[in-house]
Amino acid sequence: MLYTVGEMAKILGVPASTLRYYDKEGLLPFVERSSGGIRMFTEKDYEWLKVIGCLKQSGLSIKDIKLFTEMARQGDESSLAGRLTLFQTRREAVREQIKDLQETLDLLEFKCWYYEQAVKDGTEEKVRSLSPDEVPTQYRNIRRKMKTIQPDN
Repeated sequence: MLYTVGEMAKILGVPASTLRYYDKEGLLPFVERSSGGIRMFTEKDYEWLKVIGCLKQSGLSIKDIKLFTEMARQGDESSLAGRLTLFQTRREAVREQIKDLQETLDLLEFKCWYYEQAVKDGTEEKVRSLSPDEVPTQYRNIRRKMKTIQPDN
């Protein structure tokens, strides 16, 4: 089945202008055009667009995604190892982002608990003066991290 830019954009949940931009930047070299010049997408193009979206979401620049596209066009013999390396690098970067986001979420969870207690008590004084053993177990580690200067690693 063939899809227009608008149809594919709707399926992907992105603006049609995004797909046009990707095409203009050379990220969609396989997309066919109708006799009238209209871009026509296939299920295979959908898969390709999902990979592009994944790479973009992982923080890869359009320029670097274009390099990936060029590697894929070179074929397996000359670019499989490079493509593997690219995805391994992105995977590690995303793992680091997840770790950083988990630390952010932990702090937010602690502060929500902290202020819920303060609102209930009508003051921060009581919650602020709790000993580490009085803080719920799930928040002790983040509270300790907040009270200790962490040197850069």
